[in-house]
Amino acid sequence: MLQNTRYPFLIFYKSVNRAGYKFESIMLAKRIIPCLDIKDGKTVKGVNFLELKDAGDPVELAKLYAEQGADELVFLDITATVEKRKTLVELVKKIASVINIPFTVGGGISSIEDVSALLNAGADKISINSSAVKRPGLIDELALQFGSQCVVVAIDTREVNGFSLVHTHGGRTSTDIVTQIWAKEIENRGGGEILLTSMDHDGCKQGFANQLTSEISSNTNIPVIASGGAGSMLDFYDVFTQGQADAGLAASIFHFKEIEIQELKLFLKNKGIDIRV
Repeated sequence: MLQNTRYPFLIFYKSVNRAGYKFESIMLAKRIIPCLDIKDGKTVKGVNFLELKDAGDPVELAKLYAEQGADELVFLDITATVEKRKTLVELVKKIASVINIPFTVGGGISSIEDVSALLNAGADKISINSSAVKRPGLIDELALQFGSQCVVVAIDTREVNGFSLVHTHGGRTSTDIVTQIWAKEIENRGGGEILLTSMDHDGCKQGFANQLTSEISSNTNIPVIASGGAGSMLDFYDVFTQGQADAGLAASIFHFKEIEIQELKLFLKNKGIDIRV
């Protein structure tokens, strides 16, 4: 068992799966994670992955969230895969230079070389999605090369004919992969965390997909970050209790100052949620 000094809310336990040795993390406290969705170098936010609007300068927002007490920051270059290009490394460097919290970066990542470049630019973890669906063995390779604690696998999911199905390419392409089955395969291959985004809930501010989140949380042994639907402080309480999520991720409510991070954390603490304030 290893205590990680940079991540005071984490303890890593060593275990073995078919990918080889990996580190599974046990979360000691729930996390609040702002997300920067990046398009053309700017922060954007939409509804159900559509109608994107400018939400501010990503470097300024990142610095603000770190100062406000965010537990981590996620940066997603949302058109990198569709445009068949790499993540914006220079922007990653700028953001990393102004924050002191764990930093996850995703978008257009498909190789060990891509991950090395982003880690060298200041990322702590990387997030893969479409590339993992296209070639699941990539999860195994990255876990073995960098450790599972570095590998976040994002799942964009939407309900189709009564099934939650995985979508790729920024939600543009539907697959026939059932979300719950894919989540378990991610764990088996050495993924360290799952970033679960409900496209049906995204931007609607009516609450997270708590039932789906709970199904995945209870059937996997790796942390689940819930994304899509946050509209109130109570929504976070619900996703931590009903949804059994390890972290709650949101964008617009933070970008447009509808909820302050420290206020949210105090609210959750007062309701009995184990969270760092």
